[in-house]
Parts: sequence; structure tokens; C-alpha cells
Amino acid sequence: MSDKKKISKHYHHLKANFPEVLEAVENLGATVRQAGPLDRKTTELIQLGVAAATGSTGAVNSHAKRALAAGANRQEIEHALLVLVSTIGFPKVAAALAWIQEVME
Repeated sequence: MSDKKKISKHYHHLKANFPEVLEAVENLGATVRQAGPLDRKTTELIQLGVAAATGSTGAVNSHAKRALAAGANRQEIEHALLVLVSTIGFPKVAAALAWIQEVME
């Protein structure tokens, strides 16, 4: 089973068992994104970078998908990760780039 399926199954488990919590988290995310001047693509690329920095495979995949849906292209997504090399290190960046390959295909 791929990481993508495992993450999706886990998300659905959380949503089924803690619907109020997931709804609150999703509402908070939407509220914060709308609270300032940054567009959706930019906010997704920022969140992608933070997900890579924390080593969260699921969040990296999720924000890569969301960035694509918000209009980012493959080069922008890869560049958003590459610029992190001097901050979070090459191994974390390389891992994040590997995690998004399935999303990019």
C-alpha cells in the first residue's frame, strides 16, 4: 500500500472519529488563509515548505496537491522545496522531492 493510501485512510479515520476536531482544524486553516493578502498558491507553497521542514509526508503530499490546484506548476513546487536546502538541509529537501513524485505524475 502506498503512503498516499495510508494517509487517506488515516485522515478518514480521524474524520469519522473526531468530526468536530477536523472541522475546526479545516475552518481555522481556511480562516487564516483568507485573513491576509497572500493568494492561495503562495499560502500552499509556504505550507508545503513547513511540511517538508517537519518531515510530514502526508502534509507534503497534501500541500503539493493543493498548490497544483491553486495554479502552481511542477517547477514552482520543486523550487519552493529547493530553496529550503540552506535552511532545513539537503536530506529533508531530497526526501520531500521524492515524496511529491507521485503527486507530480
